[in-house]
Amino acid sequence: MKRLLAGVACSLTLCSVAHTALAADPLPAPDAALVEKGRYVAAAADCAACHTAESGKPYAGNYAFTLPIGTLYASNITPDKTHGIGRWTEAEFARAIREGIRPDGASLYPAMPYPSYARMTDEDLHALYQYFMHGVQPVAQAVKPNDIPWPLSVRFPLTLWRWMFAPTPQDARTATLHRPYATAEQARGAYLVEGPGHCGACHTERGLAMQEKALTAQDGAAYLAGGKPVDGWTPPPLRGEALTGLQSWSKADIATFLQTGRNMHGSAFGSMEPAVHHGTQSLTEADLLAMAAYLKTLPARVEQTPYKADPAATKALRSGGSLTAGQHLYLNNCAACHGSSGKGFPTVFPPLAGNPTVLTAQPDSVIHIILAGGTLRGTQGAPSAFTMPGFASRLTNVEIATVATFIRQAWGNTAPAV
Repeated sequence: MKRLLAGVACSLTLCSVAHTALAADPLPAPDAALVEKGRYVAAAADCAACHTAESGKPYAGNYAFTLPIGTLYASNITPDKTHGIGRWTEAEFARAIREGIRPDGASLYPAMPYPSYARMTDEDLHALYQYFMHGVQPVAQAVKPNDIPWPLSVRFPLTLWRWMFAPTPQDARTATLHRPYATAEQARGAYLVEGPGHCGACHTERGLAMQEKALTAQDGAAYLAGGKPVDGWTPPPLRGEALTGLQSWSKADIATFLQTGRNMHGSAFGSMEPAVHHGTQSLTEADLLAMAAYLKTLPARVEQTPYKADPAATKALRSGGSLTAGQHLYLNNCAACHGSSGKGFPTVFPPLAGNPTVLTAQPDSVIHIILAGGTLRGTQGAPSAFTMPGFASRLTNVEIATVATFIRQAWGNTAPAV
């Protein structure tokens, strides 16, 4: 679930925070239980993933989003009164999160997923405010100015964008909180997925104006049907597709993946890895199962023939006979971890056979992980970290395309060639 995609980075970003808001009245003594609840809401909303730069202090901003319009830097959302949000009132805080409007009235860039956060309850936002004001250490760190050329840096058009594509908080909460569900568990899951979890920000395709084509399941089958590539990663569908979606995943499979970043079907990488590390691993089992229960209600947008294993590639790799270029490259570079069967060693080395990411039409994610590698950090539920090395310095572009094509078409995989 996610950094924001395709022109709006995967995750929570109170971008370009105005530092001129009027000082708030002195805050009452914090309620420890409320602050702790706010910490939980911050994890559900994945605030740290976007507002914490690599090796930076928590929530101090300066994480860079490279967008088609330029580079955007995440704001400092610590309670520092000069560089952060320490002078914001709770009403200003809630308005920025739900409506994308800064205290000075300017619009936030939609890298801040306020169309999703508009669904958050008053109780959750109150707890979140208390957490940021009383549970987060203030950091006196200025945020770098955005590197967006004129006229794209002019914010007035963002007001029109909000009017056209961002629902009002009232409408958003009605759409998610007050529609009928089969069970209370599904209702809770819908709130977490459509609201604070903002899963659609990455896993739903965007239109020409960078708006999500659907914000909830009620908006049609485009919701969570897969996003466009961002930073070399293609977010897969979270609906019931047989090959590239969640049809073969059980509720427990989904919950385990969100809790640990790994399961028998694959491992988190790209923008999903920090979403797990900073966010979903901290959620309760009940909430993770609720998210899974809701996702399992979403039917496939595209009908696909279920994956069927084919042993031909495994036999060829084990035969010791004449090998194709792709088979040879795979044996020399990949088989030690992922096996000649392509089944890997879950949950240590993920399977490639039948892997939804491998089977997507776009090869971006496969190519990116081969080139750059990646690290799956340890979580509370799976403390061991695993790193795949990058092969950019070892393999040529042609060799990477050749081995990627072999992986996408071996063991019963039926993805297009690279």
